[in-house]
Amino acid sequence: MRGETAVAIAASVRAGDRTAVEATRAALDAIAATDSDVGAFRVVRREAALAEAAAVDSRTDRYALPLAGVPVAIKDNVDVAGERILDGVSGAAAAGIAPSSGDHPVVRRLRAAGAVVVGLTRVPELCLWGTTDDSDVITRSPARPGRTAGGSSGGSGAAVSAGHVPLAHGNDGMGSLRVPGAACSLVAIKPGTGVVPAQLGANNWFTMAENGPMAATVADAALGLAVMADRPELADLGDAAGLRIGLGLNRPTPATFARPGVLAAARAAAAQLSAHGLSVADFRVPYPADPSVVLARWFAVAAVDADDLAARGEDLRALQPRTRRHVAIGRVALRRGWVRPADAAALRSRVERAFADARIDILVTPTLTSEPIAARRYSARSWVANVVPNVAYAPYPSMWNVLGWPAMTVPFRGVGVQLVARPGGEADLLAVGALLERTARS
Repeated sequence: MRGETAVAIAASVRAGDRTAVEATRAALDAIAATDSDVGAFRVVRREAALAEAAAVDSRTDRYALPLAGVPVAIKDNVDVAGERILDGVSGAAAAGIAPSSGDHPVVRRLRAAGAVVVGLTRVPELCLWGTTDDSDVITRSPARPGRTAGGSSGGSGAAVSAGHVPLAHGNDGMGSLRVPGAACSLVAIKPGTGVVPAQLGANNWFTMAENGPMAATVADAALGLAVMADRPELADLGDAAGLRIGLGLNRPTPATFARPGVLAAARAAAAQLSAHGLSVADFRVPYPADPSVVLARWFAVAAVDADDLAARGEDLRALQPRTRRHVAIGRVALRRGWVRPADAAALRSRVERAFADARIDILVTPTLTSEPIAARRYSARSWVANVVPNVAYAPYPSMWNVLGWPAMTVPFRGVGVQLVARPGGEADLLAVGALLERTARS
């Protein structure tokens, strides 16, 4: 279902082989044709997007724009000028939300690079969940019929996987790029702290949340990250030669049970890297012995963001029951001091020491424990019926958010394989991801 890459579209617009308006109209037509089955978009900006594309065509610098005429989708939790940004809330809980007066810095950078915003993608309420749905729409993975597109960047993942756009914006507080990336058989990268402007929620999810790209290819993801980070050199995929790889297949929690095929794919990915001359060794990831180091933050961010909504006059009683329960637990977590910076610092020190002792540059793990869970209306289910499957199928990504380390997912042998690097290792992640992509396609 996927169409041309962002790299190809931008090159053709720069060369004058097509216009930004033509590329944008093709994306809008694809959305109109199939999004009713996918549920990727909350807002489609047809007229506004065509006007933006015409403005790109009139720019005197269009021949140098890295994303010239590339249709992109923006996750519905960052500012897009003139649009109401709902963060997954609806009805009375969203009644007072006004259109944004300006663009988020990441949106500004995408537009400055020549990208055209065709729409806002769906998210679960307050971006808390690893599935994307509401009372009206269930967002499904085009790559895996009957399965969720993941969350919270589920709409962005579905939009790319369906071929609506070649590149989408998302963000990741506990796996919210990598989970839908794996669910939709895409490449998604969460950069390390400070690489891309965050400005997410009331406090960036206790510094865990980062903006990043989702794409069908590593080259497109690299181009998207280069623009979002304002670091053009990241678009040039480097050589992975000399990087030392650790294969981490131990369980993040005692309740983690990964399917044999998932573990086999991670082993196969490491074997392919070894076959290309990279040093590979087994590595025991020092996950926290106490899961509350991660879970307390998940609860607490719900309370912080809900209180931010309330401070703006919104009615929290209109939030979904699962969200209200999460918010209530989060308030207990905050009141009792369960979110402790010292815990994150101690964990970071332990992991840094383990990587240094093992002389590892890149870690390979599964992204999910299994195929994505079934596409259902989780928003109408109980808190327990949401928390249990979320924790069960996506336990691998979240620790790296607590640490602020860069991590990405790449499709390999039908599942997502997670790659992790130490701070500053985004270029190395992309190089290893490109190598895996080449071997998977050969």
